[in-house]
Amino acid sequence: MADTFPRQQARTQRFTLGEPRTFTVSPDGRRVVFLRSAGGSDPVTCLWVLDVANGTERLLADPRELLGGSVTEDLTPEERTRRERLRDSAQGITSYATDTDVRVCAFTLAGRLYTAGLITGGVRALDVPGPVFDPRPDPSATRLAYLKGRALMIAALDGSTTEWAGEEDPNISWGAAEFVSAEEIGRFRGYWWAPNGEELAATRVDVSPVGRWYISDPAQPWVEPTLVRYPAAGTPNADVTLHILRLDGSGLEVTWDRIEFPYLVDVSWDTHGLFATVQSRDQRTLRVLSADTATGTTATVAEDHDDTWVELVEGAPRRLADGRLVMVADRDGARRLIVDGETVTPAVLQVRSVAHVGDDHVLVAANDVDEPAQQHIWRWDSEGLTALTTMPGVHSAVAGGATVVMSSRSLDWDGTRVSVLDGPPIASHAETPLVVPNLTILRVGEERLATALLVPRGGVAPGVRLPVLLDPYGGPHGSRVLAARNAHLTAQWFADQGFAVVAIDGRGTPGRGSEWERAVHRDLAGPVLDDQVDGLHALANRDDRLDLTKVAIRGWSFGGYLAALAVLRRPDVFHAAVAGAPPTDWRWYDTHYTERYLGDPNADPGPYERCSLIADAAKLHRPLLLIHGLADDNVVAAHTLQFSSALLAAGRAHRVLPLSGVTHMASQEEVAENLLLLQLEFLREALGITPPEEDRAVGLSG
Repeated sequence: MADTFPRQQARTQRFTLGEPRTFTVSPDGRRVVFLRSAGGSDPVTCLWVLDVANGTERLLADPRELLGGSVTEDLTPEERTRRERLRDSAQGITSYATDTDVRVCAFTLAGRLYTAGLITGGVRALDVPGPVFDPRPDPSATRLAYLKGRALMIAALDGSTTEWAGEEDPNISWGAAEFVSAEEIGRFRGYWWAPNGEELAATRVDVSPVGRWYISDPAQPWVEPTLVRYPAAGTPNADVTLHILRLDGSGLEVTWDRIEFPYLVDVSWDTHGLFATVQSRDQRTLRVLSADTATGTTATVAEDHDDTWVELVEGAPRRLADGRLVMVADRDGARRLIVDGETVTPAVLQVRSVAHVGDDHVLVAANDVDEPAQQHIWRWDSEGLTALTTMPGVHSAVAGGATVVMSSRSLDWDGTRVSVLDGPPIASHAETPLVVPNLTILRVGEERLATALLVPRGGVAPGVRLPVLLDPYGGPHGSRVLAARNAHLTAQWFADQGFAVVAIDGRGTPGRGSEWERAVHRDLAGPVLDDQVDGLHALANRDDRLDLTKVAIRGWSFGGYLAALAVLRRPDVFHAAVAGAPPTDWRWYDTHYTERYLGDPNADPGPYERCSLIADAAKLHRPLLLIHGLADDNVVAAHTLQFSSALLAAGRAHRVLPLSGVTHMASQEEVAENLLLLQLEFLREALGITPPEEDRAVGLSG
């Protein structure tokens, strides 16, 4: 059967298979550890090491060899949840951890614990009771900590094990990140070794205050529903405490005002001591605390406050070798790097993340606030700020010593190019996509909205007007208009079916400064939808190929919410919508995300009522296709089912496509392929578009 783009994209997991990822650079800069599968359609990820001096790559661990054949994916609930939070659908070795010098690493396969010598190349399994997940060597690589169920374990390299922390209560777990931390805060771990390797800081999570929700599979009514503890907006969160555990069995709790600061955002333990970052429930105040490891008491070393919210930034806070604190905070209208209380990046740069904190320097990923489609790597040290990338595109970095590993995406090539800065490349085995974006990036309207326009590769004949498909995300932390070719592949496939595809990054999306992001405070509907309409009309005024009598919109997650919102509130502009996994009532979404933007629904339900799709159900007069995975534990299927019930009660026709066994990722190959084809069929029908003769001949499989 001839390959098609939908089939290829599904088979290659959106062209991520075969690409190198998850890099660690040794402190001396000599070794780069990374993950990569053998080919563009091979989902089994292997562990590799690059010798920087000679550019030689070594295959360190191949799961097929270690397991004696095929890789089975009988994941434990804990490992399945971890991968869902990370949006990782690969197989094999999907994560690893190293000692301080990056000489030894640990990973799991099929619930078994493995260690590998990154210099010697030896790999062996440790015979410990499992299933095991999230193993981490101590700084000197003399022992390992790992998680087994709800317990934190420790193992010597001879395989002897001890339960370091665990309780019989099924509501209590040690050493793992709870839902809110992993899904929203960006903290995916729950324990941290001390530099001396003799003690460890670990979270104790009690989920008993959190509401009980049940996720069932109607396609398998004989299977018991899965209990999940879901902290919906305005309801209690898990109770998270931090503890110091010592090898001799003693321990103590690290104390702070957890009533005022319930969110444990980050923990770091370096040669200057243990410190934790905590955040208030309303997210307006962030504190960095130093902890006395002898008593557990804490003292505030830095604080940030914002009247709307304090943004959490990946990679910060951290400390330089001399103890100076590295933070990122919004100052003078932009997100800026702050070292020892001094703002060191200009207001024209929006810092997106801290890529690396060395002994005396910091690497950040940032963009010019007037160029949100690009992202560059900058180095700060005592001499000032230096750009490490200048080529247009989206760049990220990982570093160790003087070695910087740069990952770069661009409109000039497919996928991601990875190389050591001023050194050897790291090969990618990803497939070449069957489509190439015919893309124009513009700034349109009074707000100069970042806009991507894609049209068929064959061009548009004079006088021909194309039906329009808006393809946004549109919400916080999500950009669709990027100077990276692979970000636009699906959009181009729709364009090649005869659409003008448009993506618009409006207010609330990242990269354009503090005021821009905070424009959605207390209103996730109005500004977001207004910018899509304004951007569309501004684009049509300058490009007469767009047919505004046939406008559809599609999206997933927040984009699905925006798509449904568009046909409900602006049927004069939007004539059909495909809404995938939409949060239809924000009261049913989680605390940390939703309360940041809409506040506490118990104190003020107004923002929730104004942003609800369910409240607007009677307004639907346009074709709407709702798609939802029934196993989704992030935006649970109740969002779509309750919305569908409200539409039915209002007598409004619509379609619902339930996906049995599918989570928020919808990554299964057969699902991902046919979802594109079914959406295309629906959009053509809804807009009254007759498919080309060749499409009718081959049907959905073409």
